[in-house]
Amino acid sequence: MDSQQGGASELSSSPAHPPSRYESQKRRDWNTFLQYLKNHKPPLTLSLCSGAHVIEFLKYLDQFGKTKVHVTACPYFGHANPPDPCSCPLKQAWGSLDALIGRLRAAYEENGGRRESNPFGTRAVRIYLREVRGGQAKARGIPYEKKKRKRPTTTAVSAASGTQPPGGAAGDDSSGGTTANVGTVTAAATTNS
Repeated sequence: MDSQQGGASELSSSPAHPPSRYESQKRRDWNTFLQYLKNHKPPLTLSLCSGAHVIEFLKYLDQFGKTKVHVTACPYFGHANPPDPCSCPLKQAWGSLDALIGRLRAAYEENGGRRESNPFGTRAVRIYLREVRGGQAKARGIPYEKKKRKRPTTTAVSAASGTQPPGGAAGDDSSGGTTANVGTVTAAATTNS
């Protein structure tokens, strides 16, 4: 028992761990946003910041983007891997913007902001991100599909018992259940027999 207490005191006296990559990135993003507000014409305070200002910030960031987004008139519009370069603009990728908003939402609340007044969580920002995702998917020919919801386990049980689920073959995954779920149910059924 003495050795456990000694180990605990050693742990508490060790230096604090450096912030995680996520925490460091969140701090950088927060400072960048605050600098953007300061440089805004006219300068803005955080308390006056709205979803419209957040969208303005996201559009401002496009100038630093690295993702080619084809315009409608481009011959490569809708092609994931165009054979030749084109003059279409580079923008921030939707995934980067979505992750950025997540970090800024968290940072806002960690820095004393109220969840109800969080400008990063407004409906306008969510709609803007959805439009960016849809537009980039179309322009780059990359489909973003919604994840299929899992069906109730009764389908998996009927598949394990040898009956065919409605709408698909016994091994077909189109019913919404995963092969892993069916395998688990099958294993459970054989051990109970």
